Amino acid sequence: MAEIARKVFSKPKSMKDKPFHFCPGCHHGIVHRLVGEAIDTLGIREKTIGVASVGCSVFLYDYFDVDVLEAPHGRAPAEATAIKRVLPDSVVFIYQGDGDLAAIGTAEIIHAANRGENFTVIFINNANYGMTGGQMAPTTLLGMKTATSPYGRDFRREGYPIKMSEIIAQLEGSAFVARGAVNKPANLNKTKKYILKAFEYQIKGMGFSFVEVLSACPTDWGMTPVEACEFIEREMIPYYPLGILKEKKVPDHL
Repeated sequence: MAEIARKVFSKPKSMKDKPFHFCPGCHHGIVHRLVGEAIDTLGIREKTIGVASVGCSVFLYDYFDVDVLEAPHGRAPAEATAIKRVLPDSVVFIYQGDGDLAAIGTAEIIHAANRGENFTVIFINNANYGMTGGQMAPTTLLGMKTATSPYGRDFRREGYPIKMSEIIAQLEGSAFVARGAVNKPANLNKTKKYILKAFEYQIKGMGFSFVEVLSACPTDWGMTPVEACEFIEREMIPYYPLGILKEKKVPDHL
């Protein structure tokens, strides 16, 4: 008797059936999927609104079957604040890279977190400006070579890599802060849980939730996809340790 085929894996219903345009080995597509799975799990697609920043994340609207607004460089938290205040029953998430959030958008993200704005942030840390040619970002590691630091980042010239999750976690308004990675299955599974919990915190009205994801950029790093995953494990995680940095207690009545 012929075995009946059973489908065990499919694209999240909150995502469009469209191939990703990202470079081979890029982790944006994986993180997109984790966000889509969280939206599906919570059954919130019809009331979810995304805000895309400038950079590789700008094509968010091509892949998610939800309403998506496009923000000027660094201003996604300001747009998300307006959306959530005008439509408080909506579920709002922003998706920003390190060049967008940790450089030109530093003021917006810090003050949104400090105010305790009730939306969710997905922060992609690939240690460079991915879309525009691999320039040095605020998160670029010491000694790391980029298009604008060809001899490696030197703290005497460019300062130190900024740890955004640690900064956000210190602010009173932040409710949930975590850092994950998707370079191997064990890290991916933990990151999936962090993203789901970040959305749950928003739904329960707990305030600002923030998930940083260490992400590979093989093209601008000049590495193969495998080498890029190994670089995250060997170089990035020791400086940007994974785990939950802050988790406010959820009241029993929520």
